[in-house]
Amino acid sequence: MKFATGPAPHSVAGGSVRRMMLLVLLALTPAIIAHVVIFGFGLLVQILLACTTAVAAECVALRLRGKPIAKFALDGSAALTGALLALALPPLAPWWMVVSGAGFAILVAKHLYGGLGYNLFNPAMVGYAALLVSFPSQMTHWPFPRGLNPTDISFAQTLHAIFAGNLPSELQWDAISGATPLAAVRAGLTLRATMEESQAQPLFGTIAGVGWQWISMAALIGGLALLALRVIRWHIPVAMLGALFVAAATMHALDPGAYSSPLFHLFSGATMLGAFFIATDPVSAATSDRGRLIYGAGVGVLAYVIRAWGGYPDGVAFAVLLMNASVPLIDRYTIPRIYGHAP
Repeated sequence: MKFATGPAPHSVAGGSVRRMMLLVLLALTPAIIAHVVIFGFGLLVQILLACTTAVAAECVALRLRGKPIAKFALDGSAALTGALLALALPPLAPWWMVVSGAGFAILVAKHLYGGLGYNLFNPAMVGYAALLVSFPSQMTHWPFPRGLNPTDISFAQTLHAIFAGNLPSELQWDAISGATPLAAVRAGLTLRATMEESQAQPLFGTIAGVGWQWISMAALIGGLALLALRVIRWHIPVAMLGALFVAAATMHALDPGAYSSPLFHLFSGATMLGAFFIATDPVSAATSDRGRLIYGAGVGVLAYVIRAWGGYPDGVAFAVLLMNASVPLIDRYTIPRIYGHAP
């Protein structure tokens, strides 16, 4: 059968890598604003460090590989990797951790596999996982949310902590930082406390942790904007959040004294950021609609399993990386039927 088509030139789709990356960065703005309001200006410094390092590493890798620098380094993918990595790190993390994590994400997780479009794993999560495994102590220095912090940290003190690698003499880590809500729940269970007793601390709000729940809601707003703009598709976020909700609801119903509520898990840690901004990475995620549902559900279940029984309080990053490794198998068995051919 012949199809009538007009002569060239044909219309070209308006989407591009640069446009997509810019929209995702803009959608991160509500979460970044909420993070700065709750934890201070440290995140802005970390984003500047991570994005600058990521773009510089991208330029170096492109130069070594003989690729056009301007075409690829300015497409926004490296800057997005840096921003996502910065959002996952403590806002007072030392500068060398941010720089090494961003450089590792670009040089190893991205260009070692061939650059944009060829990386098997999400680069930002590879950088985060490498830092978490290598420097577990520094990765736990999360400041108290605004309102719970007895000592307000000035911008000058923030810069001193990041670039000097330690706090000014008038501050102590124990006085300004503490466990995240997910870590506090795990510590309470270790001490044989019930979930109700653990969540009676001032750190916990009406849904999840004080401050953390608002960052998650801001990330949800940005994620819904990406869905409305059709930058991402609904399959992965819905599957991930749904699977996490079902797993958490099941265990909470079986033993509410030992397992948190599903809403706590949805609005704690990196759940919303992971569902809309990390797991939806078009390169390292599954390609078919059915494959995306399987992939997203796998991320949700694994994130809950790691949170409930694993070695880390928040398992979103490792869940994404494990499912990234499963994508080739998922794609193999979820290939869509070719139009005009029998299934």
